[in-house]
Amino acid sequence: MPPDLAEAGARFIPSERRDHTALAHVTGDGADLLVDAVCFTEGDARLLIPHLTDVTSTVMLSSKAVYVDAAGNHVNSDVAPSFDAPITEGDPTMDPGGGDYDSREGYGANKVAAENALLDSGHPVTVIRASKVHGEGAGRPREWMFVKRVIDKRPAVFLAHAGQGGDHTTAAVNTAALVECVSSRPGVRILNSADPDAPNARQIAQTIARHLGHQWDEVLLDETAPEGLGAHPWDFRPPVVLSTDASLELGYEPVGTYAATIGHQIDWLLDTAASGADPVAHDPFFSHFLDYRLEDRPLNS
Repeated sequence: MPPDLAEAGARFIPSERRDHTALAHVTGDGADLLVDAVCFTEGDARLLIPHLTDVTSTVMLSSKAVYVDAAGNHVNSDVAPSFDAPITEGDPTMDPGGGDYDSREGYGANKVAAENALLDSGHPVTVIRASKVHGEGAGRPREWMFVKRVIDKRPAVFLAHAGQGGDHTTAAVNTAALVECVSSRPGVRILNSADPDAPNARQIAQTIARHLGHQWDEVLLDETAPEGLGAHPWDFRPPVVLSTDASLELGYEPVGTYAATIGHQIDWLLDTAASGADPVAHDPFFSHFLDYRLEDRPLNS
């Protein structure tokens, strides 16, 4: 339980999300606001619906992974999507589906099915579709690939496609501000959540280096670079960008830009590393991005 929340009077009630009786115990006599951060399937949604009668405003946290481009590709497809303009809430999504929600094809399809069930429930539910989430305690802190390079005193940062690829970032504090906004404006709606800026990979690397007072040579690679050299998690071209116009029109005010909000995660990563722990030891996702062998060849030649 974060100390600041405990000091503010928050309570932690352990419960099983997929148990009807446990949900009834948690929701009790209702609530002004219910935020569901673990609603992954239509089954999850339908289990929750009977408990929303006395909830003034409900928020389901979803994902921009539900969106598809004109060819039907999404961010988890084998073929990368190509979005020619900022994605709006009314743009096409994957068809609702089931199966394994923890798979590349199943994640977005299950999210759509869960969204539909809640939006059609007759209760005031806001679906929030976030993008690449960052913040202190993030489950997958993608910026670690650059923070670790600073810690290891790497003399250069290699960026595929000149670092122009982008995948819209979403500060957790900006999503929290959006949740606060909709909590006082109950309704049935879908809203995107993303930072007011949309930095590309080069700008992200520069922001992190600047925050840490580090200088390195930027090696901006072109299409002739060896496969894998300069790889990073934001490499969508054209960049994937979410429109947040609908949120702003509702009265939402973002806490800050990516550069203004990412510092909390960077400092948390540094503190974690300084304690001797590896903040991503549980996640094989990072092994490819932290393999320096491809970089060492041109550096040593």
